[in-house]
Amino acid sequence: MATFQVRTIDNEGISHDEVREVDDRAALYASLKAKGSTLVSLTEINSKKGKSILAMDIPFLSKVKLHDKIIFSRNLAAMLDAGLPLSRALTVIEKQTTQKKFKDLIAALNTSIRGGTTLSAAMKEHSDTFSNIMVSMVKAGEESGSLSQSLRIVANQMESSYTLIRKIRGALMYPTIVLLAMVAIGFFMLTNVVPTLAATFQSFNAQLPLQTQVIIDVSNFLKTYIVYVLIAIVVAIVAVYLFTRTARGKRTTSFIYLHLPIVGEILKEVNSARTARTLSSLLSSGVDFLVAVRITTDVLQNPYYKEVIALVEKKVEKGEPIAEIFNEKLKLYPPFVGEMVSVGEETGQLPQMLLGVATFYENDVDQKTKDLSSIVEPVLMIVIGAAVGFFAISIISPIYSLSSVIS
Repeated sequence: MATFQVRTIDNEGISHDEVREVDDRAALYASLKAKGSTLVSLTEINSKKGKSILAMDIPFLSKVKLHDKIIFSRNLAAMLDAGLPLSRALTVIEKQTTQKKFKDLIAALNTSIRGGTTLSAAMKEHSDTFSNIMVSMVKAGEESGSLSQSLRIVANQMESSYTLIRKIRGALMYPTIVLLAMVAIGFFMLTNVVPTLAATFQSFNAQLPLQTQVIIDVSNFLKTYIVYVLIAIVVAIVAVYLFTRTARGKRTTSFIYLHLPIVGEILKEVNSARTARTLSSLLSSGVDFLVAVRITTDVLQNPYYKEVIALVEKKVEKGEPIAEIFNEKLKLYPPFVGEMVSVGEETGQLPQMLLGVATFYENDVDQKTKDLSSIVEPVLMIVIGAAVGFFAISIISPIYSLSSVIS
């Protein structure tokens, strides 16, 4: 059994608020239909008694994943093409969905649509899950009568972004794990192994090399102030995180990332691909040019790229060509972007040209992330070898000195 808080309007136009306990949503809909009532809003009331920790909604774990939204868009487009009414298609998708939060969200969309709301308006009420670009493209599809086509376009757009993000994360995963392992092993050696060796050296009154003394001093410091060191590390991490959430922090970190060797070039191409694909998807769906530019500004995360698209918006408002903006910002957008935008404006095929730009840079980023992995591996080996060598020489050389003295 399920309990719902229901608001309905009867045949005489009078609003009613009531709590209904039924087997499921389908039974509730059938009951309201039999009475001739119109459903306005529906909220499921969950009992907290006996609710296990595993059944609780943890925000981080219950967040709707991008992959789930891609599948949702593709399935909905396929069902609409097959001739299913929107409400029935959503009911089928709801039954197929296993993720609880998304299942409830689809049910809420279905409820709104049965109450006479459009899909785009229903999605807009859940802006934490459905982005501006998705809502706008669905709205454009509804207005043009090509909702299924718009859903496929937005699915392709999200899938391209999803694939790009996965490739970049995959390229960075290996060096991150290796560096963290190095730090952990180094910390263990300094706090557990070095103190034992230091005590041995001290008992023989050995004359220690400078590098050995430095390692022992660091080890003593960590052993003495371990709690304060851990607190300082946590505070530093939190401080950096909070700083990066501010406008100034975002600009600072974005500036640093864009000027890093290799990584900076990849980020420029990633942002170029994201700009081009977002604009292309929106324009292909029939979204107004000015609205498409504004949504693209929201999609981009880097503040420097946001500023460039804000300049593009001003050009659009004045009815001027936008290619020159990209040609002026060559430190952010490669020359290829400006040239393709210029050709697109001259030929009236801007969405197609932008799609070509997005595809080109996505493929280029794919290749560069593979190259990055090949470059990072030998660099990491050199760094690890240098660290191990320094530690080994610092510890072994005094041992050899002691053995010669003892003999």
